[in-house]
Amino acid sequence: MEPHSEELGWIERSQQGDHAAFAQLVEAYQGPVYNLAYRMLHDAGEAEDATQEIFLRAYTKLVMYDRERKFITWLLSIASNYCIDQLRRRRANVVTLDDIAYAIPSTVAGPERRALDQEQRTAIQRAVNQLPDTYRLITVLRYYQDFSYEEIEAITGLSEATVKTRLFRARRMLQELLIKEGGVPWIVEPAVHS
Repeated sequence: MEPHSEELGWIERSQQGDHAAFAQLVEAYQGPVYNLAYRMLHDAGEAEDATQEIFLRAYTKLVMYDRERKFITWLLSIASNYCIDQLRRRRANVVTLDDIAYAIPSTVAGPERRALDQEQRTAIQRAVNQLPDTYRLITVLRYYQDFSYEEIEAITGLSEATVKTRLFRARRMLQELLIKEGGVPWIVEPAVHS
């Protein structure tokens, strides 16, 4: 059975009340859901609680799942909405994200290079924390979760043009925040991706 048809089988059986089939969906997708929750909420315990709540919401809304959408984009739209709601409840201006080790690849393994990389990652992390929730969500989906514009559109319900515009603005905001923080010399003008 190919993965997509296996997934559809789990969904259909879950819609009929088969808890074992839903457990298969949870097992298959808990990683991406947890990762999104953790990157948005930056608290392991809160991300675990969020993951459980997101799957509970998905289970109760499974009858409304549209087979025209990828299941993962449908599920992550529930996750992103839940995380944004949690952030709004907090009303905190700064929510840290976990270490973004892959954001700046190191080409040299020496201790000086690692120290510089860590300094850059920390600066970027602080800047991303300061982005408004909607910009942070799109940044996380694009650069941490590696979703395409179409997938982000499906997850957020925003048009592709809006996604691109918000990513462009987020990059501008990040650049301004990083320069303001200390004139980081390695910042370059972001390219506009189409």
